[in-house]
Amino acid sequence: MSGIVEGRVVIVTGAARGIGRGHALEFARQGAKVVVNDLGAEVDGTGSSGAAAEVVAEIEAMGGEALVNGEDVSDFDGAERLIKAAIERFGDLHVLVNNAGILRDRMLVNMTADEWDAVIKVHLRGTFAPLRHAAAYWRAKSKAGDPVDARIINTTSSSGIYGNPGQGNYGAAKAGIAGLTVIAARELERYGVTVNAVAPAALTRMTENLIPAGAKGADADDIAPLVVWLAGAEARGITGRVFNVRGGMISVAEGWHAGPGVDKGSRWDPAELGAVIPSLVDKAAPNALTNGRIPGRED
Repeated sequence: MSGIVEGRVVIVTGAARGIGRGHALEFARQGAKVVVNDLGAEVDGTGSSGAAAEVVAEIEAMGGEALVNGEDVSDFDGAERLIKAAIERFGDLHVLVNNAGILRDRMLVNMTADEWDAVIKVHLRGTFAPLRHAAAYWRAKSKAGDPVDARIINTTSSSGIYGNPGQGNYGAAKAGIAGLTVIAARELERYGVTVNAVAPAALTRMTENLIPAGAKGADADDIAPLVVWLAGAEARGITGRVFNVRGGMISVAEGWHAGPGVDKGSRWDPAELGAVIPSLVDKAAPNALTNGRIPGRED
C-alpha cells in the first residue's frame, strides 16, 4: 500500500468506531502502520467490546499493518504503555491522533460532579497523557541528534470553541484541548513536532441525539482526509491551528484575540466603568454561534 503517509507509524485513540475508525482506515489506505487504541466502551464510557480488533482485521484484509491496543488513555501510565507499544511493534512513532471521548450531557443545574469529572478525564486528561509521553519520546530523539518530523492532531469541538448548552463538561474539556493545542505547538516546534486540532461535525454514536429530527448528519468518514493530510509531509509548516470540518467543508477556526479596548493609564474606579464597558462591548464582534459563524455575518 502507498499514499501520503507511507511507512509512518500512527496511533489513533478511540479508533474502534465512528470518526476514529475512519481515521484508522484512511491512514492504512494511505500507507501508515496503525495502532488502533480503544477501550470499546459505550458513549458514556461504560462497558467494553472487541470493536478495535475488527478495525485491525479490516486493515489487515486490505494488506496493511495494525495493532490493537486497549490502554485507557486517561491513565497516565497506560498512556505511556500505549506510546511504547507502538514503538516496540513498529520501531518508531510519527503521528498521534487524540480522538477518544465520551459524553454525559446535562444542563449545569443538574450535572453531578461525577458526570463532570468523567468527561474531563477522558477528553482532557486523555489528550494530555498520550501527548506528554509522545512529546517526551520525540524530544529525546531530537536531543540525540535524530531527525524528527512528527505530528499531533487533537480533537476539539464546536461545543468547546463556540459553546453549546447542555454540554458544559464536554465543552469545557474541548475548549481546554484547543488551548492545549496552541500551547503544545509553541513548546514542541523546536523538536520537529507540529500540533493541530480538528473540530469535526459528523453523525456518530456521540452526536446522533444532537442532530435535529429529519436532518442529515455528515458522514463520520469525511473527517479523516484532513487528519491524514495534517499527518503528512505537506503539513510540516502548519502548527497551532484548529480546523472546522464537516463533510466537504473545511475552515480555519480563529481563536480568542484582543478586540476593542481602552487604556486610562491608571487604575480605574469601578464607578467609571459604566461609561466604558458597554461601549467596548458594542464595538466588539459578538460571540460566534454554535456553527462558528458570527451573527449577521453568516455568509
